[in-house]
Amino acid sequence: MRAMISEKVGGPESLVLKELPSAPVGKGQVRVEVHAAGVNFPDTLIIADKYQFKPPRPFAPGHEVGGVVAEIGEGVSAYKKGDRVIGMIGHGGYADEVVVDQGNLLPMPDNMSFEEGAAFTMTYGTSYYALKQRGDLKPGETLLVLGAAGGVGLTAVELGAVMGANVIAAVGSDEKMEICRKHGATMFVNYAKDKLRDKVKELTGGNGADVIYDPVGGDAFDESVRCIAWYGRLLVIGFASGRIPALPANLALLKSCDVRGVFYGAWRGREPAEARKNFDEMFAWFREGKLKPHISMRFPLEKAPEAMNALLSRKATGKVVITTR
Repeated sequence: MRAMISEKVGGPESLVLKELPSAPVGKGQVRVEVHAAGVNFPDTLIIADKYQFKPPRPFAPGHEVGGVVAEIGEGVSAYKKGDRVIGMIGHGGYADEVVVDQGNLLPMPDNMSFEEGAAFTMTYGTSYYALKQRGDLKPGETLLVLGAAGGVGLTAVELGAVMGANVIAAVGSDEKMEICRKHGATMFVNYAKDKLRDKVKELTGGNGADVIYDPVGGDAFDESVRCIAWYGRLLVIGFASGRIPALPANLALLKSCDVRGVFYGAWRGREPAEARKNFDEMFAWFREGKLKPHISMRFPLEKAPEAMNALLSRKATGKVVITTR
């Protein structure tokens, strides 16, 4: 099989395409023939040894795949050969095939493509956990999404709208504003033209945002704390800006607000039944046409470094996907 391998610490250019023998399928495991793999910001961190988990080298990055069951191991009853599935695997997805524990598989809805399946679990899973379990987002509340046209940001816009929130999308261009509008945002902040705190206060009549979804960190976090509503919840998703911010404790006091961490992968491992319930709800919305992954770029496996660079350079909106077939 082909796999895009990380043999040394580095950026996307450090990856090497190699032919490798197929891994054996153990008890409770399934071999998945990969058709598409999602590209996520953590993929760029894991090859640079900057992610929470550091798999032993050599390894292939790739947290999520869409594909077909090619072989099942002993004790597997939930899946059979030929089933269309989504795999949530941590790493290994940038390859022609991958061996997955059956507990890390989801059945793919009939009307979902392999590319959509590969674009679903990491971003929608993170955003729904953030908004539902951590943000306690309620209908009628105002949700501010930073980096709203990005991979996780756009899913937060879409889910927030489905959950009945009034969504403010913070983006860097008018083009990205229109993408967010199509996915449910009704109010906008353009970083290039507006000062975040002032614009959010203007849009909310001075009240601020009830829930703030922040995958950016840095200056955007600093501004967000200053435009959060009374009893607001600021959700820390990640630090795409590169700077991990610090919270002035007096601002939390003055707003009686919460800053809540969102570590989706760890939560899914601790509470798999709740995570699966989340996906059942989101798959139902997908079948009804209420959710639709926005895939802006597709790359073949051999161009995986270019796919990762497209994500890092913020050239892409929504999701970037690697195709293998």
